[in-house]
Amino acid sequence: MRLRNFVGTALLGAGAVATANVGLRHREPLESPLDGDEGTYHWRGMDVAYTEAGDPDDPDLVLLHGINAAGSSGEWRAVFDDLATDHHVIAPDLPGYGRSDRPPLRYSAALYEDFVADFLATFETPAVVASSLSAAYTAAAADTTGASGEGVTLGGFVGVCPTAVAGPSPPKPWVRELLRAPLVGEAAFNLLASKPSIRYFNADHGYYAEDAPSSAWIDYEWRTTHVENARFAPASFISGFLNSDLDLAGALQSLAVPATIVWGREADVSPLAEGRDLADAADARLVVFDRARLLPHVEHPDRFVDTVRESLTAGRMTAA
Repeated sequence: MRLRNFVGTALLGAGAVATANVGLRHREPLESPLDGDEGTYHWRGMDVAYTEAGDPDDPDLVLLHGINAAGSSGEWRAVFDDLATDHHVIAPDLPGYGRSDRPPLRYSAALYEDFVADFLATFETPAVVASSLSAAYTAAAADTTGASGEGVTLGGFVGVCPTAVAGPSPPKPWVRELLRAPLVGEAAFNLLASKPSIRYFNADHGYYAEDAPSSAWIDYEWRTTHVENARFAPASFISGFLNSDLDLAGALQSLAVPATIVWGREADVSPLAEGRDLADAADARLVVFDRARLLPHVEHPDRFVDTVRESLTAGRMTAA
C-alpha cells in the first residue's frame, strides 16, 4: 500500500511539473525586437533569423549579441537604427536563441565559431561589433593561425566586454545534462529564467541604472526564454561548454584591423581589470564607459555609436 501511495504521489508530482512547464511555455511567434527587414540564413539544417537595415551599398556591419540565458539580437535595440544611417547593419539571433531555430543540440563553442565564420563569409570584408563570448567567436573566425590557415577578413572590430570564458572552467557535464532533462531540467530552467531572476541579473550585473531596463524589455527576455526548446543552448552556456579555447588576446592582436574594446567601469561579472589586461596584451584600444556594467551600448547609445564609427573609420584607413 505504501509503495502504491508513493508511486501515485510521484506520478502526480511529475504530472504537476509537466503541466507547470507547459503552462509557462510561450506559444506565440517572437517578434523581432529591431526595426528593419527580417531575413533567414539557412545553416546546417537550421533557420537562423536576422534583421537588417540601412543601404545595402553602405559598408556591412554585423552585430553579434552576447551569450546568456536570454540572449537575442535585441541587445542592439538602442544603437541599431543609428548605426544603420551609414552602414548596412545585420543582426542575427544566434542558433538556439531569439527567433532562430532551437534544436535540442549539445551546443558548443566550436559550433558557434563555425556559425560566425560561415555567416561573416557571406559578406565582403564585414565590420563586426560583438558582445561577450561572441567577440571570441568572431576573433576565432578571423584567426589565420588555425588549422585551415584562412580566416574571415574583417573591416573593423569592436568588442563589448569580450571574453573567451563566461562559464565554469572546466565545464560541468552534470549541470548541462540536468538542464537538458525533460521535466526537472525544464522546471529548473524556468526558475533560472523567471522574471524575478531576469530582474535580479539585470539589476545586479547587466545595468548600472536602477530603473533599467524597461518592463517591456524584461517581458521580451522572459518570452524568449520560454519558447519551445529554449533551455538547450543556455544549458551549454551555464555549464561552461560555450567557453572558447581561443587565445583571445593573441587573436585580437593578429587582426588585420585595429581592435577596440569597450568596457563598463562598474562591471563586476567581467571586472574592468580584465579589460585592461586584455587590451594591453592585445595592443587594442580600450574605451571605458562610466556608469555602465556589461551593457554600455544600451545605457549610453550615443557615445557607443560614436565609438563604433571612430573604430570603423580607423579600420578602413588601415585597410586602405
